[in-house]
Amino acid sequence: MRVLGVDPGLTRCGIGVVDSLPGRRAELVAVGVATSDPGTTPDLRLLRVAERLDAWFDEHVPDVVAVERVFAQHNHGTVMGTAQVAGLAMVAAARRGVPVALHTPSEVKAAVTGSGRAGKEQVQRMVASILRLDEPPRPADAADALALAITHLWRPAGALQGGDRHELTPAQRAWAAAEHDARSRSGYRTGVRERPPARRTR
Repeated sequence: MRVLGVDPGLTRCGIGVVDSLPGRRAELVAVGVATSDPGTTPDLRLLRVAERLDAWFDEHVPDVVAVERVFAQHNHGTVMGTAQVAGLAMVAAARRGVPVALHTPSEVKAAVTGSGRAGKEQVQRMVASILRLDEPPRPADAADALALAITHLWRPAGALQGGDRHELTPAQRAWAAAEHDARSRSGYRTGVRERPPARRTR
């Protein structure tokens, strides 16, 4: 499986491509950052990032795209641009018939480090170790994109070689716990509950 990870950002959008290998291993294919000039208008900035994403899709032809799930932040301007770029990545995938997976930051940290509270430097070091790189990928946006791709390859439901849950590594078990926690909190906030079927009356 080839996964293209996207760490969305309007100024810097991290993009990383990872292939799965036998034996629950992963291999770096490419990594980079799509940038836009903060001095230009938002529409032109989005166009620039969209063009770079299209180029990556066409060059590397991923089987799936992993995008960071965007959460509200204190800086609404930042989260707006982040959400817009995440949308660009999803549209680029949809146009090519490529499935999209969304992963929260805590899920990604847990997948690559075993802890959902790991810092950026720890994530960078573990990404370098997993992909057998001489040094951690930089900037952090690039490392985060690779971490997203690795997270999807190591998702508990189908790890790298379709392994069952009893074969999971400690990091993959932590990923599953983080994913479950994120989904539980999301459901609690939205207050969404299944309604019982309506009774038929005669």
